[in-house]
Amino acid sequence: MKKLKQLAALSIASALVLSACGNKEDEKPADSGNGTNNGKEKLSLNWLVMVGNSSAQLPDKSKDFVLKTIEEKFNVTLKLDYMSPGTDYVSKLNTRVAGGDIPDIFQIDGTASNKFILDKIPADMTKWVTSAKMPNYFKYWINDVEMQRYQIQNVFMRAPIPFNREQFASHYVRKDWIDALNKKDPNLKLKVPTNYEEYLAVAKAFTFNDPDGNGKNDTFGITAAANGNAIPRDFPEWIKNNLAPGFIIENGQFIDTASDIRLSNVLSDLKALINLKVVDPDWFLNKPGQQFEKVQQGKAGIFYATARDAVFENTPNSVQKKTRDVTGQPAEFVPFNIAPNNPIGYEALPGNAWMISSKASEAKIQRSIEILDWLAGEEGFLLTHYGQAGVHYKKEGNKVVVDPAAYKKDITDNGSFLDIWGSVFSAPTISPSKLGLEYVNPNETERDRQIANTVKGYKYTLLGTNLAPIPGMDLSAFRKQLYSYQNKILFEEKDVSNWPKYREELMTKYQGKGLFEGYAAQVAAALKQDLKFKAEN
Repeated sequence: MKKLKQLAALSIASALVLSACGNKEDEKPADSGNGTNNGKEKLSLNWLVMVGNSSAQLPDKSKDFVLKTIEEKFNVTLKLDYMSPGTDYVSKLNTRVAGGDIPDIFQIDGTASNKFILDKIPADMTKWVTSAKMPNYFKYWINDVEMQRYQIQNVFMRAPIPFNREQFASHYVRKDWIDALNKKDPNLKLKVPTNYEEYLAVAKAFTFNDPDGNGKNDTFGITAAANGNAIPRDFPEWIKNNLAPGFIIENGQFIDTASDIRLSNVLSDLKALINLKVVDPDWFLNKPGQQFEKVQQGKAGIFYATARDAVFENTPNSVQKKTRDVTGQPAEFVPFNIAPNNPIGYEALPGNAWMISSKASEAKIQRSIEILDWLAGEEGFLLTHYGQAGVHYKKEGNKVVVDPAAYKKDITDNGSFLDIWGSVFSAPTISPSKLGLEYVNPNETERDRQIANTVKGYKYTLLGTNLAPIPGMDLSAFRKQLYSYQNKILFEEKDVSNWPKYREELMTKYQGKGLFEGYAAQVAAALKQDLKFKAEN
């Protein structure tokens, strides 16, 4: 890998320049949200989005006030399809593409978006995604530098979904189980883990010492969700070996942690962990969200989550609240970090992409852009995240105060359907601070706020830019083979001794060396750009 200092000195062969405003004659500002689109031709739109809450469902149309508002305001019939992110989602999208049924607007993860762009499935966005056509999107959520650095293959065919700049990733453990086991056997001396050995001791006790006291051998230490694909970052073994972020800059070198030579340490630790029989046996096939269901059913006591309210007392969909509701036990979860000096991730960057179908008519694109920008503004954001004003929340100055009882009755008890609408053009848990608003939940306790502040304070490393494969390089083929080798070592081989050999093949035959040299150059260019900006300002 090339040193960043050397790379920063290199000239960049070409720079992607995005049009900030495009051809003025082509610019039509998005609907401001005032009034409706009466008088416009009625259009049928079809969108496909990723939703993290796998149990969320849209209600009967008569109860879906978001759909009703959008269809009336913009004079459309909107068919919204949704699935949990992962391989099944990409497979469904690929099937639709192959059948010529490309959604007008669709979401996709970064790796898959590269292949879609190479295959020219999405439309060019230059004419559509501009500050003139989408003023809310550019004012509140994405700046020009982030948009520029998000592009790949020297084309403008993807844009980032508004993302949460505050991060709350953490591992959690059932403290009530720890307390119960210590009471039953004081010699155990279990504690909320602060290092790897303490974590292992808790995982073993949760598996073999009947923490729920039901007299059955039906609990496990930790659960995760690999979705039948790649080893997830759910496991503390990543942070133990200082490889938790997907990418890191270490001693001036760019490192892809999933393919680093030190991955052998993570694999070795995971093989040992699995051999201890303390891991939920369904972890590899669990789809996103199913690992939380295992915890909520009282089947596992350690998990990883990224939501701020993952273990809040009264949030209807929090793991703690649902565990209490399902098991009837006084479950209490607390965060833990076995290596606080190691980063748990990198500072927030744009994540998943949204794209426009290359088959969509200009009329459908224009109307879709208008709706998306309305969702990015205050009116659409509040409706899709907190419900109806005066019914589910009220505004007190810049504070948005939710009525928990009304929210539960109309939203949570109707499939938590705002988790779907809140995912259409942001995330359900995203902070409204970019809109100048503050979310207030009367049911949020001081304990909840302390937990949020604790996990918000975990260490993150700086990457500084989204990364894109050098045009012509097949990132998806590299990742597919990488995950195949990881899983082969984990499940089929007796040890991790073959990892260096597999890695060498990945770096040569599957172009890993070229891919990551390209990534390193992008990080160096971003660093150089940032240093220049700071010097000039």
